Amino acid sequence: MLVTTGNRRSQIAVLEGRELIEHYVANHADESIVGNIYVGRVENVLPGMEAAFLDIGEARNAVLYVGEVGYEEDLEGPAPRIETLLKSGQAVVAQVTKDPMGSKGARLTTEVSLAGRYLVLVPNSDSLGISRRLGDAERRRLRDIANRLRPEGHGMIVRTAAMGASEEDLERDVARLTRIWNEVSDRIEGSKPPKLIYSEPPLAIRVVRDLFTSDVEEVVVDSEESYHQIKDYLEEVAPEFGDRVQLYTDPMGLFDRYQITEQVRKAIDRKVWLQSGGHIVIDRTEAMTVIDVNTGRYVGRSTLEDTVLHANLEAAEEIAKQLRLRDIGGIIVIDFIDMGYERNRDELLRTFERALLRDKTRTQVYGVSELGLVQMTRKKVSEGLLEAFSDKCEVCEGRGVVLTELG
Repeated sequence: MLVTTGNRRSQIAVLEGRELIEHYVANHADESIVGNIYVGRVENVLPGMEAAFLDIGEARNAVLYVGEVGYEEDLEGPAPRIETLLKSGQAVVAQVTKDPMGSKGARLTTEVSLAGRYLVLVPNSDSLGISRRLGDAERRRLRDIANRLRPEGHGMIVRTAAMGASEEDLERDVARLTRIWNEVSDRIEGSKPPKLIYSEPPLAIRVVRDLFTSDVEEVVVDSEESYHQIKDYLEEVAPEFGDRVQLYTDPMGLFDRYQITEQVRKAIDRKVWLQSGGHIVIDRTEAMTVIDVNTGRYVGRSTLEDTVLHANLEAAEEIAKQLRLRDIGGIIVIDFIDMGYERNRDELLRTFERALLRDKTRTQVYGVSELGLVQMTRKKVSEGLLEAFSDKCEVCEGRGVVLTELG
């Protein structure tokens, strides 16, 4: 894991060997607000949209949909409408779940939570969840521990990172998150909206918190400030990993040393070449991302069906990798090359779903449509890699073409 801090942005690269597999970026002038907790003021309630818009002190009002408003459930009656839950001028404690994007404001929820290294604390809840990525035996072990440690009046979600963690590790995390929530609760009392109550830590700490497991051999940091922040955080939550953090002092840039900049540049390209000679083309629209698979220069060695299957399987692995690397979210439609045999289509879906298991962001594959398209979704929280390193063209307004005279 490489952490670099520049004048305009901070970046984190996750490598397997020398290959870039994940990239995170935070522009200093426009940092993510996901996870921040605000006391917001309801500006207007729109029954026709089942949503309310809240002033949280940001440039644009944030949106809170009725499904994200916590309330006392009445099992005998229908779910309440937004206008019965919120009124204009009302103060509401809410947490950001999705950054502002384009002309849309941030998304909110009133069911706040605090993420730690091994678990997530859900205040004022009685829920208890265990990551489904863990095996059955580990889930049972962690559930027993969580039942003993869960603070009264609060819920918990045990994260995948808790695999193999001791009860003392989880107890330390519970104590830390409970202390933070008590501080947040004190700030909420008497606060006048709009007001920021709690901010998520800097990008480097968030990524270390979420990704730094025993699989990570080393974290190399080129900023003394970030280096000490990471060391201090690990000293508190996982001191056994502290010696894996190294300060980079070479005059040559950290990303230049590991050829990261070149790999990021390739990750912004529309076309991605496959090892066999085939390629995939990634096009973004406002509503979805469309990915096309082509055999390109690959002609195979035996039958057409075998050639197409090989190209599709190779593309499936690469597409799963590109979704992670580019942080592409929302609706994704993939046009794999048509195959004649159902068994080959089934093998393709299995390969693709297996490749997606390495992605920590939630994905859902909906199978093959009648037109032979694979439809899927990937949770979208912030803008992706392309948006982080590009600006909309003032000439074509982002259409991606050179406009000529129409007369």
